[in-house]
This record gives sequence, C-alpha cells and structure tokens, in this order.
Amino acid sequence: MRSARGTSLDFARDERGRVGVVPSRAAPMRYNARRPAGVADEQGGQRRVDGFNFMFSLFGLLLGLALAEGLGGLSRAIKASHKVRIGYPTALLGIFVSCDVVTFWMYGWTLRNVLPVTWPVLFCGFVITGVYYVSTSLIFPGEPEEWGDLDAHFVKHGRKVLVGVALCNVALLAATIGLFGMLPLTWRTAVVTWSFFPVSLLAILAWRRRPVVLACLVWLIALYPLSVFW
Repeated sequence: MRSARGTSLDFARDERGRVGVVPSRAAPMRYNARRPAGVADEQGGQRRVDGFNFMFSLFGLLLGLALAEGLGGLSRAIKASHKVRIGYPTALLGIFVSCDVVTFWMYGWTLRNVLPVTWPVLFCGFVITGVYYVSTSLIFPGEPEEWGDLDAHFVKHGRKVLVGVALCNVALLAATIGLFGMLPLTWRTAVVTWSFFPVSLLAILAWRRRPVVLACLVWLIALYPLSVFW
C-alpha cells in the first residue's frame, strides 16, 4: 500500500505475531536476543507512540481546523450562490488544497515511529500546519456577498495559497529525505512525487495566464488518485 506522492507503506510482523505498518525505506524493527522479546523494546515503542500522540494533538488540531475552514468557506459560498458565482478556479483550488491537507495528515502517521519529541520538530510541525491553515482560509472570502464573483478573489489570493502549500510540501519532502534517504528515481516517483514541484512553480509564475493555472491545478489534483492506483 502506498501513501500519496510516493511514500511506501509495508506491513511487517514481529516475532510475537503482531502486524504494524512501517515506511518501506525505514530500518526494520530489531529485538535484543538477550532479553525477553517485547519487554524494553515494547516500552520504547510505547514511549515513541505516546510522544507522537503528544505532538500530533497539536498538528492534528491545526489540520482539522484547516479542513473545517475550507469547508466552512465552501458552505458560505454555496449559501450565497444566488448572489455569488463560485467559478472553476476557486473550486479546483479548494479541491487541491483539501487533498493535500489530508495527504499531510497521512504522512504524519507514516512518520510516527521516527519523529523525535523535540522542540525543533514541534516548532517546525507547528509552522507547517499553521501555513496550511492560513492557506486554506484564503481560498474562500469571509463574506462572499462582497465579491460578487469569486474569480476576483481567486486572482487576488490564489497565488498566496499555492505558495504556502508548495512551501509545506518542500519542508515535508526535505524531512522525508532526511529520515529515509533520497527517494529512488522511477517513473512513478518522477510523476507522482517530483512533478508536483515544477507544476506548482509553473502555476505560481504564470499566475496571470488562467488556462495555464487551471491546467496545473487539474494535474496536481490528478496526482492524488494516481498515487493510489499506480
């Protein structure tokens, strides 16, 4: 099974018969043959899980608020649809960011056994999830009736959203490479993982060219189902 944009998840069984999910590039779990299996290692694993739960209580809160902010903006726009035209650009941007937030949540679970509970990790995670929240809040206006056409809001704030999401993905990729090493260059990783960055950059640089931006958003959205079936 694979998570979005290239991180592999494998099922591993320890010598006590328990099954867990580990990143495929991570080192396998090892036990000390001089002591009963699962005594100290199980305690260490429990400490790691408890540390992950401690950190992700903050990260998960911000990611959940980000999704709620996006859905809340969508609901306000739908309620005002008799006065406001939502338009394809805003709809595509909302779908893209929502998919990316859910993907980041999944990455957090994938890295649960290797992330240490330290101040730098906690602060960097806060910054990344905070940028996700701010980016999501900019997709829809607070008062849709004031705009009339959300395309104008998209032109004003959409580039900021793409920049924020792109920076979050750069940080996530850097953390993944730092923990597991460079991703192998295959056709799948080239398309599903690495194409994300030049396409995002193209959309940011060609912001005034609406067809180019829409094509980039369609490509970015397509990467998520593609990562599941490929």
